[in-house]
Amino acid sequence: MPKVKTNSSAKKRFKVTGTGEITFQKAFKRHILTKKSTKRKRALRKKGMLGSTNKDFVMRLLALK
Repeated sequence: MPKVKTNSSAKKRFKVTGTGEITFQKAFKRHILTKKSTKRKRALRKKGMLGSTNKDFVMRLLALK
């Protein structure tokens, strides 16, 4: 039986915490930052937590399920 491969793009984008939550980096903080407010940019620094809707799908991509 062959080994199950992890999706390469998913392993770069998502990280599993110790409690089993899945975190990701928020979008829209790469360029054109002058028009965005400081409050908005500060909020984008924080890690995003994956919701229950997509959790099963991402777990499958990461070969954890």
